[in-house]
Amino acid sequence: MMAPLSTEWISIRGEGVMERKRLLVIQVAGLGDELVRRHKLSCRGRAYHAMETVFPALTCPAQASFRTAQPPCAHGVLANGLYQRELRRALFWEQSSALVTGPRIWDGFRRRGGSVAMLFWQQSLGEDADIILSPAPIHKHHGGMIEDCYSQPAGLYARLCHDVGRPFRLRDYWGPLASVRSSQWIAEATAALLRTPDLAPDLCLTYLPALDYQLQRHGPDSAAARSTVAALVRQLEGLTAAAEAVGYDWLVFGDYAIASCPHGAVLPNRALLDAGLLTARRVSGRLYPDFHASRAFALCDHETAQVYVRQADDITAVRTVLAALSGVEGVFGPEEQAARGIRHAQAGELTLLAADGFWLAYSWWRMRAEAPDYAGHVDIHNKPGYDPCELFFGWPPGTVSLETSRIRGSHGRVGGDARRVGWASTLDLQEPSDVIALAARIRTWLDNNA
Repeated sequence: MMAPLSTEWISIRGEGVMERKRLLVIQVAGLGDELVRRHKLSCRGRAYHAMETVFPALTCPAQASFRTAQPPCAHGVLANGLYQRELRRALFWEQSSALVTGPRIWDGFRRRGGSVAMLFWQQSLGEDADIILSPAPIHKHHGGMIEDCYSQPAGLYARLCHDVGRPFRLRDYWGPLASVRSSQWIAEATAALLRTPDLAPDLCLTYLPALDYQLQRHGPDSAAARSTVAALVRQLEGLTAAAEAVGYDWLVFGDYAIASCPHGAVLPNRALLDAGLLTARRVSGRLYPDFHASRAFALCDHETAQVYVRQADDITAVRTVLAALSGVEGVFGPEEQAARGIRHAQAGELTLLAADGFWLAYSWWRMRAEAPDYAGHVDIHNKPGYDPCELFFGWPPGTVSLETSRIRGSHGRVGGDARRVGWASTLDLQEPSDVIALAARIRTWLDNNA
């Protein structure tokens, strides 16, 4: 049984060690304001407040916006994946920090001697930070995987495994076995780092994904969601208590709100295939997308998709096909993209938005036997779209589900009370309107306390 976070994490910093004020930032996946109010949440007596997030409301865009205090049209992260036009290849969950353009909110703070840590934030590898920790398994040539985490300095991961008492397990972080255990390890490792005098950073950004899995599997109103919220509360209480004990202020904030999707999945790539706009190769009976011959492709990510159209003459036809799909609220061109803060060279020629209660699946095949081999496995880098079906086991054993109807929660849309996110802090941040304003206020705080 997983041990709860407890006060045995907490140690007192010695006299004279800390000179500048220190801050722990905890980004909680799926911490929506509606969820906060439903469960009457607080954190160590601090009330949660509501704010808007960025569009699209996805992990990588939200984290990039916080790091830069800029919208996606400035930093260029428009989804958890991207489509490289020159290579004609879809890439998901790439971790290079160079994908996030623009200054960081801690740049001035570091120039004046402040130290920065990033634990389990997306696109952190190579970041201008003092400490980095991120999952980085090695995939063996003949199958199988060596579990490991990238760390800077190089020995940090081994040291934290020793302090926590166990290694980080990737299966707890994503896939059919993903659970609150991943957040538990990250929270304990973060606390261990904060209480280590020779390593403790002045600014520490960490990430707790506990809510993400069960809310997508079963929906935000489910019994599974309630038990997961309870586990998250224990983790936050333990981690913030540990932070306070060694002199840190703290900020907790959500990146997006997960909403129910009772109406199921929309399949834009199947519609493009049927219309002759997406081309597929049949290899050993399976259909693989041919991006070299395709005229259009939808990079699906939860409730949004960037739609890449090779020739301007096809844009009207693509828009017509996608707009006709049941469960599509909007197909946005350049003007609408600009109005929503996502007009950028990395954006598709069109952006697709699912209607409330729907989500967008990447699949294009009709018969199970036609699905590419990677469709039935946890394969986040080869799939040309985000696939929440990986959260369920499939058939035969050893595979993941292909049944899009099993998904009960999704995110990406913004607007309205149901899509606001929650935040709480020991700092007086004057009710920021959104994640970007919150980041700007943290930048000011850092500049004033370097």
